[in-house]
Amino acid sequence: MVLAAPENNEKMKIIIPMAGRGSRLRPHTLTVPKPLIPVAGKPIVQRLVEDIVSVCNKEVDEIAFIIGDFGEEVELNLKKIAKKLGAKPSIYYQKSPLGTAHAILCAKNSLSGNCVVAFADTLFKADFTLESDQEGVIWVSQIEDPSSFGVVKLNDQKIITDFVEKPEKFVSDLAIIGIYYFKDGKYLRDELQYLIDNNIKDKGEYQLTNALENMKNKGIVFKPGKVDEWLDCGNKTSTVFTNGRVLESTGNISHKSARIINSKIIEPCYIGENTIIKNSILGPHVSVGENTTIESSQIQNSIIQTDTKIINAKLEESMIGNKVSFDGKNILQKVSIGDFCEVR
Repeated sequence: MVLAAPENNEKMKIIIPMAGRGSRLRPHTLTVPKPLIPVAGKPIVQRLVEDIVSVCNKEVDEIAFIIGDFGEEVELNLKKIAKKLGAKPSIYYQKSPLGTAHAILCAKNSLSGNCVVAFADTLFKADFTLESDQEGVIWVSQIEDPSSFGVVKLNDQKIITDFVEKPEKFVSDLAIIGIYYFKDGKYLRDELQYLIDNNIKDKGEYQLTNALENMKNKGIVFKPGKVDEWLDCGNKTSTVFTNGRVLESTGNISHKSARIINSKIIEPCYIGENTIIKNSILGPHVSVGENTTIESSQIQNSIIQTDTKIINAKLEESMIGNKVSFDGKNILQKVSIGDFCEVR
């Protein structure tokens, strides 16, 4: 299979599958979809699309989000994210969790031309520009235990020769991080449809890696793209760690409306609008959402969301949701508290 060269003015599309609720990040995802959980003051999915736009060497004219039944407010927020980046927003729905291939195919009307597909539970740090003349690029990261991920094998020319989904025996330590580039999304769309039409499943689901393997066998050349750092947001521990790494990059951010009273902020931290920090020590690596009050507390390496009140807390490696009332009783703790809770 040979791909026709795109016209010079061809623009880029970004496809974001994000229909999963994120069971590993509960209780925070019981009320908010995982990609909208904030990291350093911004939803994960917003940071992801901003990072992708920054490495594209073409104008991004459409961002398509594949979601579940998340409600009108979530859809409006996603559309705002796309419009802020100068792209047309599209919303598609995945009603049943049938695998990565099925999820992407839900956006089949947007699968054409230059496309980046990125799953919305991962962030990355990288210093490169996407080479859009390549037929396909699969971003990977070298990890110690690849058994829970799709992996790739390379030949001597650094071209991908095999895609293997969650190998039970060691195949490669190059894990696919969930970000892909396709020179023409139509070929991907056709291969995804083939899997569905022929009920081809792996481990009970329709897998993107099977479509990639078929494309490779038909002559598409996939090359690996490497990132400086792969930041996972799959569970509480990894999300808190990612929050810290992002803060290291963005630096300290404290909104002018925040009131810091007799308190010390150990940078880097994110302090949202209309927050009150009183008689407390925050940081490093703490994010505090808007309209939150923290009094008589010591907090480090944690994410505190909006409209929450915390007193007498000694917290580390913690996540506290929206509209929470928490009295820590001056006991050092690592907690994970979802929205609308009162803890005394």
